[in-house]
Amino acid sequence: MKRWLAIPIGLLMMSAVTLGSPGWAAASHEIVLGLQCDRTGATQTVGVHLCPGYHDYVRLVNAKGGVDGHKIRAVEIDHEYKVPQGVEAYERHKKEGAVVISLYGTPHTYALTQKLTEDHIPGTSPGFGRADATDGTRYPYVFPLAASYWSQAGAAVDFARKQMGGLKGKKIAFLFFDNPAGREPIPVLEDLAAREGFQLRTFAVPPPGVEMGAQVLDIAQRYRADFVIAHLFGRSPSVSIKELKRVGYPLRKVVSFVWGSAEADIEAAGGFGVAEGYHTMQYAGVGTDFPVLTEIREMYRKEGKEPSKEMASTVYYNRGVMWAAVAVEAVRNALKAKPDGKVTGADVKAGFEKIKGFTLGGLLPPLEITPNDHEGGGWVQIWQVKGGKFARVTDWYKAYQDVVAKHIKEAGAKK
Repeated sequence: MKRWLAIPIGLLMMSAVTLGSPGWAAASHEIVLGLQCDRTGATQTVGVHLCPGYHDYVRLVNAKGGVDGHKIRAVEIDHEYKVPQGVEAYERHKKEGAVVISLYGTPHTYALTQKLTEDHIPGTSPGFGRADATDGTRYPYVFPLAASYWSQAGAAVDFARKQMGGLKGKKIAFLFFDNPAGREPIPVLEDLAAREGFQLRTFAVPPPGVEMGAQVLDIAQRYRADFVIAHLFGRSPSVSIKELKRVGYPLRKVVSFVWGSAEADIEAAGGFGVAEGYHTMQYAGVGTDFPVLTEIREMYRKEGKEPSKEMASTVYYNRGVMWAAVAVEAVRNALKAKPDGKVTGADVKAGFEKIKGFTLGGLLPPLEITPNDHEGGGWVQIWQVKGGKFARVTDWYKAYQDVVAKHIKEAGAKK
């Protein structure tokens, strides 16, 4: 069995499960899943850990006989977080016969929404844009699956409110990566500022996000923010932690959106000791104590190998497992109608919309996807860097869903 190497677009990377294992049904039909990834570009900090989790889950499914006897083949393409390469990757996935594609990146999701709809191929965007695609009646082939940036904004403000005992008269700084993904939550934050009576000031960090000394100094010493909501990704979360620490801003007064929330970000900032107090937002479980991860480790041992080193970076690795597991669950639902395995993208779309109460043994919140709600509920947890590790601060929760729903409705009216 081969392991896949990270390579730029133009070369496909396919999961390497061998056909012919005793569990395969004689009439099995190969089902292709597309995976867009960034192992070599601006957000490779995420991709190098997340994508192995995706492949390991698919390997686990196949090692157990596939889905109702049908083999799953994951086709990964590294698009380096570049939109033209992402569009090219989509065409390659379509040619390969993918019945669902795990997208990677908000700009890519915007660029591919129309193609997905026209081609009847569901595309997933867990934890990133586009938030208005929560409305499945208007975006039938886009599935955010996890808390959108609008839901993350609501949850972050609610967390800040509880931390400070109220928001009226407080100053909140929104430190964000200046691209469509970074800007997406601003309208919701502005609405919440007006509703709760806090002052909101935004601080844009231009790509690639490695220079933000001026913004952080402004936040800490001129604006004197009572709380910071950070929405950064790639290399920028670690820079923000180091800069906030350098100017003496208390990291316990910071909560990061989901892409600045992993072990890799903390390590790049200088380690857990440096980041003590920093709050992170999660849409999938953190740590190693989940049954599905135990099964993956056992799979490696049966192969005579040590578990993948990427498993140690649990935030992003676990999300990769989640991305694959939800896609496979949709395929599983689709196969109930077409047990011969010849499912289409439309079949898998219907399969997504039948997912209910899916938690993957506690790795996920109680995910429920309907034709109206492609986000699955908008659940998050808050964790904190504490005593050299991540410690869970809240259970799964969501907040200000009425405000989020208003923005979804308004976005739909503009379409």
